[in-house]
Amino acid sequence: MDIDGARLAATVQRLRRRGQANLQDRVSRVRATLVLSVQAGLAAGISWLVAHELLGIPQPVFAPISAVGTLAVSVGQRFRRTMELIIGVAVGVAVGDLLIFLLGTGPWQLCLVVTSAILLTVFAGGSVAILIQAAATAVLIVTLSPAGHSLEIPRFLEALIGGSAALLVTALLLPLNPVQVLNRAAQPALDLLANQIAATAEGLRQRDRDKVQHSLDKLRDHKEEVASFDEAIQGAKETATLSPARWHRRDELTHYAEAADPIERAIRNSTTLTRRSITLVEDAEPIPDPMPTSMVHLAESVRLLRHEFAVGEEPERSRERSLRAVSEAAQAYTEGVGFSGSVVVAQVRTVASDLLVASGITQEEANRLVREAFGDLKQNKRVVQSEEPERESEEPERESEEPERKSEPPPAAG
Repeated sequence: MDIDGARLAATVQRLRRRGQANLQDRVSRVRATLVLSVQAGLAAGISWLVAHELLGIPQPVFAPISAVGTLAVSVGQRFRRTMELIIGVAVGVAVGDLLIFLLGTGPWQLCLVVTSAILLTVFAGGSVAILIQAAATAVLIVTLSPAGHSLEIPRFLEALIGGSAALLVTALLLPLNPVQVLNRAAQPALDLLANQIAATAEGLRQRDRDKVQHSLDKLRDHKEEVASFDEAIQGAKETATLSPARWHRRDELTHYAEAADPIERAIRNSTTLTRRSITLVEDAEPIPDPMPTSMVHLAESVRLLRHEFAVGEEPERSRERSLRAVSEAAQAYTEGVGFSGSVVVAQVRTVASDLLVASGITQEEANRLVREAFGDLKQNKRVVQSEEPERESEEPERESEEPERKSEPPPAAG
């Protein structure tokens, strides 16, 4: 009974922890969407009020629909989305009202209206968003309009009011903080990079191939994190452009805007680093202690970069960690590495260069700092000359100076 009681208590404790984690996740998601929810409600109310009071429309359906539809898309696309909504509604209204005026309403008329709206949009070269909006508007026209109703221009004005109300709310009444948006969006990408580099380092220390393979799988599946980051940058730029209250944030956004590409390159190059680490373990090559240590410094550099961006500090500590990673990689190279090990060393240099560029340093300056931190390659060459000295002095330098070749450099055999 004591054993059963202990098992039951352990199970209850696990369920409690799981429930708490689930509740925290739900609360976090609510907080993340709270401002958007208030924006949508406010925009819908304003658009309905304007359409009802100024245009005298008894039941203004399209105005709040357009307002909410504009806010429902990613922040960086709201101005474009407003234009697409207006065009889509215009097509839907034109086709729907015309066919209802000529044919009346009914199921077969609905089929004809929707089909015609879609085909007309496709023929005109409209985007998917315009196509969907045109079809949805046509459905509403057929189902809400009585047979024989006259052609209605106010529907188009409703869409214009709804989209304008959404932009008004996001630009003037309740604008998002673009820096906070970017901090939240950058966190998944930077956490992925830092955590998997650190996990690769631990896998190398333990010569655990499966652990390194797991890190590789995680790094390869990075498109969603990077896409969210890029999208948030566009949204932040849009907010800082449209909202006078956020104009003073433009300079702060420059760091993130310039960091997006090198961060994505760092993820790709870390994927190469991790893939070659697997081969290194499989081939039982030497793994000097400084090699995984260099990766630990890279991971910490990423975490510091995220923190310093978030608090608005110059990322000096992140840069220092990146250069320490290069120095440790140089020590590993000096102690002696194999074929795959030399590629890992080169990729440490490459990722460090990417992180330096992400921190705001030019590529040329990053290359110079990496070369200085790595030290004298000729001296290193004498240390490991017993294997293939004619190639050792070329690869790491080529890695740092030519980042476009980072994805799979010809390795320098150690």
